[in-house]
Amino acid sequence: MKMDESATENYVLTHTMLRIKDPARSLAFYRDVLGFRLITRLDFAEARFSLYFLQPRGHSDKADGSLSDTFSRKGLLELTHNWGSETDDTQLHSGNTDPKGFGHICMAVPDIEAACARFEALGVTFQKPLGAGGMKEIAFILDPDGYWIEIVQPSLMDKLLGNHKA
Repeated sequence: MKMDESATENYVLTHTMLRIKDPARSLAFYRDVLGFRLITRLDFAEARFSLYFLQPRGHSDKADGSLSDTFSRKGLLELTHNWGSETDDTQLHSGNTDPKGFGHICMAVPDIEAACARFEALGVTFQKPLGAGGMKEIAFILDPDGYWIEIVQPSLMDKLLGNHKA
């Protein structure tokens, strides 16, 4: 059976969700370290959780904060805070521990050496520093909840991965 591609041509991947324990700490990290801005916050008092939708500052289009705009916008990060989880000492599942599942998100930066120097100056924890491991041109940092964030410089990707194209 052949798929009718026209049926999905207007589908949009709008966001990726990460669970967080401390909204103030996580929002500060994504704002101050990675340059995101909060575009929509939704509080569900009856279910005791909040959603924070963030957009990288590099996006030139302005969000209007409406639900229609939020749920049609490309490339958002949704941080979900279940109220009361701040005192839960269990770790959130990052996917990089067993059993493996979710792995990481990725941020592109124009100058990876400058970005990593800035992260280091800000006290960000590195999972894999630039220059370490087999793929020396990429780095991984950790957010406050231990989620891995891959840092890449797009102009280096052909050199690093070009021979792996199908």
